[in-house]
Amino acid sequence: MTNEILSTMVDTSDEWIKTRTGISSRRVAKNCSTSEMAVNAAGNALENAGIQAEDIDLIIVATSTPDNNMPNTASVVQSQLGACNAVCFDESAACAGFIIALSIAKAYIEAGMMKNVLVIGSDKISRIVDWADRSTCVLFGDGAGACILSAYEGNSGILGADLHNDGSKGEVLKGGSIDNRDERYIDMNGQEVFRFAVRNVPETINSLLNKEGTNKDEVKYYVLHQANIRIIESVAKRMDEDMEKFPNNLKDYGNTSAASIPILLDELNRNNKLQPDDLLVLAGFGAGLSWGSLLVRW
Repeated sequence: MTNEILSTMVDTSDEWIKTRTGISSRRVAKNCSTSEMAVNAAGNALENAGIQAEDIDLIIVATSTPDNNMPNTASVVQSQLGACNAVCFDESAACAGFIIALSIAKAYIEAGMMKNVLVIGSDKISRIVDWADRSTCVLFGDGAGACILSAYEGNSGILGADLHNDGSKGEVLKGGSIDNRDERYIDMNGQEVFRFAVRNVPETINSLLNKEGTNKDEVKYYVLHQANIRIIESVAKRMDEDMEKFPNNLKDYGNTSAASIPILLDELNRNNKLQPDDLLVLAGFGAGLSWGSLLVRW
């Protein structure tokens, strides 16, 4: 769905949206569910990793827009993939969901409980967007991304995590009410969310790098949740880093919630932008309010 199409639905324009968000288009899964997108992404991840579905021990789906409360999305993925040996559950942390799901997978593997974990971020945000609300409908898109984490005797993988939550600020960004149809759509205080992200994302990244004894000059890319180009630019400025270290693709997809980081990682990987031993910082932030970062050696 391009900005031009949106301009026929609400009082907006391509220039207005691009200058304020950096978004030119977004995908809307008109005939595809959250679980179907998750299955497609998971199949790609299995192929990319060269792992069979029956070798997966755990499936975690980060989503705020499941098709149903029961069964969980991860169980649907298990059934469709034939991952008969996997334990399955969903995790809901909105736009920080993929970061938190990865940290859960890391903990299970380090505890020796699991060997291969399939982590998926999948969200159909279009289902909870009011398409007559210009302040939100221009921002969001649908999508899914997935990766596989495996036990590994080496120095690559997820090296460290820095995670946070402030439930007292939850009213700043909410939506998807189950019982109240009047609150089913996303309701967001855009200015507060912007201030929250610009303040907390650099703090969590710096905290992570300090804990891991890593200098920011060693980081090749900062892979941030794709919410708004102005947020990404402000984070780069506050960290005194060049925008070239902040890859982004939100112009094509908009804010895909838990899917944005894995989609961007997949594009970087498939375009040969990532090499062994590259240091990456992944950072997510969103409803909860929740935020955090991971240090990854590719």
